[in-house]
Amino acid sequence: MLQQVNGRSPGFGARGGEFLSEDLREFLVGEAPLHQLDDLTKVNPVTLETVLRCLQARYMADTFYTNAGCTLVALNPFKPVPELYTPELMREYHTAPQPQKLKPHIFTVGEQTYRNVRSLAEPINQSIIVSGESGAGKTWTSRCLMKFYAVVAASPTSWESHKIAERIEQRILNSNPVMEAFGNACTLRNNNSSRFGKFIRLQLNRAQQMTGAAVHTYLLEKTRVACQASSERNFHIFYQICKGASKDERLHWHLPEGAAFSWLPNPDRTLEEDCFEVTREAMLHLGIDTPTQNNIFKVLAGLLHLGNTLFADSEDEAQPCHLMDSAKCAIRTSASLLQLPEDTLLETLRIRTIRAGRQKQVFRKPCSRAECDTRRDCLAKLVYSRLFDWLVSVINSSICADPDSWTTFIGLLDVYGFESFPDNSLEQLCINYANEKLQQHFVAHYLKAQQEEYAMEGLEWSFVNYRDNQMCLDLIEGSPISICSLINEECRLNRPSSAAQLQTRIEGALAGSPCLGRSRLSREPSFIVVHYAGPVRYHTAGLVEKNKDPVPPELTRLLQQSQDPLLLALFPADPEEKTQEEPLGQSRAPALTVVSKFKASLEQLLQVLHSTTPHYIRCIKPNSQGQAQTFLQEEVLSQLEACGLVETIHISAAGFPIRLSHQNFVERYELLRRLHPHKSSGLCSPYRAKGRSEWTPHVEAAMLLPLLQDILHTLTATTRAEPPEAMAASVHCGKTKVFMTDSMLELLEHRRAQVLEQCARCIQRGWRRHQHRKQERRRQAAVLIQAAVRSWLTRKHIQRLHRAATVIKHAWQQWRMRMAFLVAEELDGVEENYTAVAPQPLSSSPLQPEQTRLQGAVIRLWPLGLVLANACVGVRGLQRKLVICACLQLPRGSPRSYTIQTAQDQAGVTSIRALPQGPIKFHCRKSPLRHADICPEPSPYSVTGFNQILLEKHRLIHK
Repeated sequence: MLQQVNGRSPGFGARGGEFLSEDLREFLVGEAPLHQLDDLTKVNPVTLETVLRCLQARYMADTFYTNAGCTLVALNPFKPVPELYTPELMREYHTAPQPQKLKPHIFTVGEQTYRNVRSLAEPINQSIIVSGESGAGKTWTSRCLMKFYAVVAASPTSWESHKIAERIEQRILNSNPVMEAFGNACTLRNNNSSRFGKFIRLQLNRAQQMTGAAVHTYLLEKTRVACQASSERNFHIFYQICKGASKDERLHWHLPEGAAFSWLPNPDRTLEEDCFEVTREAMLHLGIDTPTQNNIFKVLAGLLHLGNTLFADSEDEAQPCHLMDSAKCAIRTSASLLQLPEDTLLETLRIRTIRAGRQKQVFRKPCSRAECDTRRDCLAKLVYSRLFDWLVSVINSSICADPDSWTTFIGLLDVYGFESFPDNSLEQLCINYANEKLQQHFVAHYLKAQQEEYAMEGLEWSFVNYRDNQMCLDLIEGSPISICSLINEECRLNRPSSAAQLQTRIEGALAGSPCLGRSRLSREPSFIVVHYAGPVRYHTAGLVEKNKDPVPPELTRLLQQSQDPLLLALFPADPEEKTQEEPLGQSRAPALTVVSKFKASLEQLLQVLHSTTPHYIRCIKPNSQGQAQTFLQEEVLSQLEACGLVETIHISAAGFPIRLSHQNFVERYELLRRLHPHKSSGLCSPYRAKGRSEWTPHVEAAMLLPLLQDILHTLTATTRAEPPEAMAASVHCGKTKVFMTDSMLELLEHRRAQVLEQCARCIQRGWRRHQHRKQERRRQAAVLIQAAVRSWLTRKHIQRLHRAATVIKHAWQQWRMRMAFLVAEELDGVEENYTAVAPQPLSSSPLQPEQTRLQGAVIRLWPLGLVLANACVGVRGLQRKLVICACLQLPRGSPRSYTIQTAQDQAGVTSIRALPQGPIKFHCRKSPLRHADICPEPSPYSVTGFNQILLEKHRLIHK
């Protein structure tokens, strides 16, 4: 174990600094630019100076996230960078096949935890531990991670489920501004410092969809309500109601503009967190309606007025303290807002009730001015702490899902960072104690566990000396004697405790601890604890009283008498309170102190963390002034030393981050033997030779070891890019596990992908051959069916054509014979024997009168059909009617006077060759009839056709 001298290792001396400078110059000349190194394990050599320069180069290039092995280093940019946290970027990291190949980001850690829950057969709960000093950006990191999970862990299938998921996500995100408003404050190092610890469980169902969340809080710094250090502020919510309240609300809450409150320091300083409307809207989404909100803010305003209540010493000790004239209005306003009787409130603050004797006699003793101030502060702290716990319960009832609806969770731990102020008390001791436990958890989980595992597996490993803080934890919480035990013992003693006496007891009982120091130049009683992040001096004045955290019972009874509905809910009347008094002669059980409660809750938290797979994000603060583009090497260097980052990088770079059991390795990579089947044909898989249930550990090791060696030998034989020595250094077979580097894992996965590709191609060829044959058979069957159907359809079609042609042929023959008969009768005009030329069916009997009229109509209407068929398209309306009348020779009178006369009744030429009577125009020089020029039968009495009429018409016009 390396010995620490003034917080630094002995190897970092002057000569070591010169040696590192020379190595650094060589590194900067021969390697790529430092800001391009995404992982600090690639820095060579791995020292504090080189790591520091790499982080500085990346910070000045606006690259704020860097990997350090299994840890993500996050530098606080101290400026808005909205493009780093957009929903599009979240989805890009979520949908990427390998997010670790993208740029380092907190979304990479979030996606890794989400995929671990989703991909494992038996999902293991995940946790993300965000650590760092106050002001390093832990709260912002936790907030961005919650937004990331709200985006990627919600993929409902139905619209109703989508609405429910959106409501749950919105409530989870709205819990942040409420918790920050009531639990964060502005300190010397951070404008939005979390004054409590919180562990948020994001609950996921079997489909890895976020169904709810649960919030657990630890150690609220309630003393900040009544006591604020110089240049610091109270909780954000007090400034929000004073700056954001409307005129009516100010009037109702007695908060006039410009009013001064002793518990509200630095009211003129405006911060981004002083947004009252955001807090009210978030509370509304969480189910806290507007009347309840107004009730909460009215109680907080009453606490502000209670802080202006000041007392003055009485001349007579038997009389209670006097109330100062300036405080009379304040106590009256406070009692009105809290709905408490003013006289009862003032009496409870100034007079203490004591029960003594076997008969439990009640004595009333006036309090001194200091005791009155303490009781006033105690009343304010009691109300605020109960209100904070009530808000947490309301948030959990709003966002927490049923136990049956979720199976796994992803935990986000956001705790207060390491603190060291000029005046440190019990709050800083508990905060630094929690950071010591988390640092030990990191050391135990990663550094110590890795090296111990290498030793158990028989790896040839050169151990890295890491900084263990177990001695500091023994000093704080060890048994039988520690700082916590001595403070608790002072609380149990029925005597007044002095700061000097407590200092003497601590220094005398724990003088042998190397982590305990003493400031001989300090005038105030104090002791020094050398933490992993540096020494801190704690003042013993008021340490025991804060640890007792006494709440006088009369204060609780006073609040139970309030008429305010919120205070009645926070302080319900307990009917069994009087019956729970201890029997006579029995001593009361010791009350739990603040240290005991915090230690118990911290142990529960660590048990939860040990049951999960942890992931670490180390937040680093580039400077203490909160300025952008300012990188102070001294401050960053102290943080790098404190968090053991260099030791982490050493083990990550030189170790084997990938570990697989023999069985899992063989199950996944046994198919690599297909690369050279002729060399490994003598070995058979143990899964085919013997059932897994019958294996014993010795049989399993004996059967798997030859397979492991054969797989690695095959891999070495097929890899020619690297020498066998380098391959052997990248993988090592332990007793139960196979250890390998990232490069070896990539090589194995590449070879496995090649084998799977070959198998896939073989399967594809067989499947395609099967599909081709099947398709060919289907095609042949389809051809046969199509040929049969087409043959049947063709036969049917030809039959229909034959029938139609026969009908048309008979109709056409009848029509030609009839027309030939009519033309011959018109030309001759006399009765002659038509038997020789006419067909037998027409000359068999004389024509009837009806037939005669039909023939006349046909002769009259034939020119009309010829004219209409050859009329131009534009002839419409009256012109068309005139053409028809001219053809029919109709009078232009009433339609009733129309008479139809045949050509034989007219005077003149009784022949179709005669010129038509009327303005008939023919626009077609060729007859539309196909057989107009063909005589049905050769006869000396037949005409030449209607084309002759057209030709004669044409000749007459031109003449």
